[in-house]
Amino acid sequence: MKQLIAAMICTLFALTSAHAQDKAEAKKAAPAAEKKAAPAAEKKAAPAAEKAKKEPSEAQKKQQERMKSCNAKAEGKSGDDRKKYMSSCLKGEDSGKKEPSAAQKKQQDRMKDCNVKAEGKSGDDRKKFMSACLKG
Repeated sequence: MKQLIAAMICTLFALTSAHAQDKAEAKKAAPAAEKKAAPAAEKKAAPAAEKAKKEPSEAQKKQQERMKSCNAKAEGKSGDDRKKYMSSCLKGEDSGKKEPSAAQKKQQDRMKDCNVKAEGKSGDDRKKFMSACLKG
């Protein structure tokens, strides 16, 4: 009985190792077969790939140019500053700061003048003076 069990174990071991060798040989043979088939497939796929490539549209070209420009201007910035700058630049805001309009400039100049004239005043007197100065 012991001999029968030993013979069965040996047979099982031999079959398992033979099966593993078959898989290893199949893996070695598969890449070689794929290499032979690949050049033929590439030749057929190449013309199709060339047809699939299109020239970028005018809008895409414009966006690409804007990206290049903004990227060059953002040199030296990093992290959140760069992200904010790139976002505003790509939107067309360029530096992220817009020039004030003529009306805003006029108001800013009036604020400066009134501020200078209001020196020495404080509290409610200053508030009343600034209010009257800015209105007039």
